[in-house]
Amino acid sequence: MHELSICGSIADIVNRHSAGRRVAVVHLRIGRLRQIVPDTLVYCWSLVSADTALAGSRLEVESVEARISCHDCGAQQVIGDFPILVCDTCQGTHVRVDAGEDFLITSLDLAEA
Repeated sequence: MHELSICGSIADIVNRHSAGRRVAVVHLRIGRLRQIVPDTLVYCWSLVSADTALAGSRLEVESVEARISCHDCGAQQVIGDFPILVCDTCQGTHVRVDAGEDFLITSLDLAEA
């Protein structure tokens, strides 16, 4: 369960950027190719944040679909939950991943100073 260590890293980043203010929500953007289970990440956040300055805060995860472009025929497509990096149009394997590898803390909802 690597989500637990990821939450530890998120907590470190949030603590550095919150400037001592109470954090209500941590907004994340996570691509489907990242092999992170959002529900597990949210659960692990409750474990990592308990009994800390982040207690009571929550994660809000925006899922980013995975998309590829084919170098052979130019087709673009969204790939599903079980990514196969093959073009549906020409069956070519010379593809580029355009989206879905994201992992960003996009913003924090903080209490008034």
